Amino acid sequence: MSRTDYLGPAHPSLVLYLPHRPNGLSQLVDQPSAGDLIAANSNHWRKIVTLLAKMASPAAGDWRAFRDTGLFRQTALCFAPELIGEPTWHWIGGKDNLQRFRTLAHNAEPLTDCPEVAVDPDRKLLLTPYPDYRQLSNAVVEQIRGALSEHAFYPP
Repeated sequence: MSRTDYLGPAHPSLVLYLPHRPNGLSQLVDQPSAGDLIAANSNHWRKIVTLLAKMASPAAGDWRAFRDTGLFRQTALCFAPELIGEPTWHWIGGKDNLQRFRTLAHNAEPLTDCPEVAVDPDRKLLLTPYPDYRQLSNAVVEQIRGALSEHAFYPP
């Protein structure tokens, strides 16, 4: 995997896999920063980074501070179509993106009240629509956080 296939720490708690890279990625690799990523890109990337923070923040109501200070200490973005690092959680955003993972075997089951989201706790795999507010509303994020909580994603 090349340096521009990954942005984040060596051992993240959650990796979000996306099919495209943000602008300025090569400048962010050594010192990832949500603020710098957002500043170098469009509103589209602000939404992605915000949704990643809402999913991964240890305290649901504190996602803004988490995004601005701790996001890339605990989470990562990956642009290659292969799962990396174990035993981290893997979030593949978007059906088209999932198609890039041709050999990925999983038993992801849809959430009861949110059939467009599926979880495979054994593989630590989260499958969702593409990370955009229209597809991942706050209500959907709450349901996903509930599912992740059931599988001990968040610290006690």
